[in-house]
Amino acid sequence: MAPNPEELARAISSFALSKKAQQIRILDLRGLTDITDFFVICSGDSDLHIKAIADAIMEGTKGLQTKVWHIEGYKALSWVLLDYINVVAHIFRPETREKYALGKLWGDAPTQEVENEDKSISSR
Repeated sequence: MAPNPEELARAISSFALSKKAQQIRILDLRGLTDITDFFVICSGDSDLHIKAIADAIMEGTKGLQTKVWHIEGYKALSWVLLDYINVVAHIFRPETREKYALGKLWGDAPTQEVENEDKSISSR
């Protein structure tokens, strides 16, 4: 059985963390938009790092009986978007993340930060 959107967002953050993604944030967009329920936003510091994070998320979600519906940016690797309908993962190069500032754009969304390899999550 496929996970609910909140479980999927946490799983995606865990798959990203397994590849040492940086500054992982889960934004809860329920009640703020009809676009999706959650954004998972993270950064990688090189093309290979971003590709490894994206690949880990796509491979990990297959095991959860969840398939990515739409992929953007996988060839350019500056900003990869993985759309799972109710959860959208954004994997950025730091400068691209700063430029588009999705965390600030959705600043009123409850946010969870995945802080380190013990998978601790803090909310704000």
